[in-house]
Amino acid sequence: MVWKPNVTVAAVLERDGRFLLVEEETEYGVCYNQPAGHLECRESLLAAVIRETLEETAYTLNPQYLLGVYNCRNDARDVTYLRFSFGGEILAHDPDRPLDNGILAAHWLTLAEIRALQAQHRSPLVLRCIEDWLAGKRYPLELLTHCS
Repeated sequence: MVWKPNVTVAAVLERDGRFLLVEEETEYGVCYNQPAGHLECRESLLAAVIRETLEETAYTLNPQYLLGVYNCRNDARDVTYLRFSFGGEILAHDPDRPLDNGILAAHWLTLAEIRALQAQHRSPLVLRCIEDWLAGKRYPLELLTHCS
């Protein structure tokens, strides 16, 4: 059997000292995560992060840089995630748009609020990606190539 990681994307968005997180119902209870999800077949990483952000928060994202690539193992679920995190600007918000199934709400939270919720983070990558954002990590999107 060939082993393959689960490829995911996430958006790390900051506005006025607050970060956008989604509150979601999972098999482990209510968790907090960046707008994030799985890359779909034949989808580019940029298209995936734009789609996931819109579906989970009703915000339209314009990705401007790659924040980082993260390899994270969840031994309890016997799964490895390869996460591509992006930052950018928000172009629009549609407050009447229904959010994805399982998404309870989208919240703008301070770093202190996010740290207080750490026991409910979907993964250790939630805080790690925010810390990388705060450390100024930004990489050009030209690092990515999508071959159709």
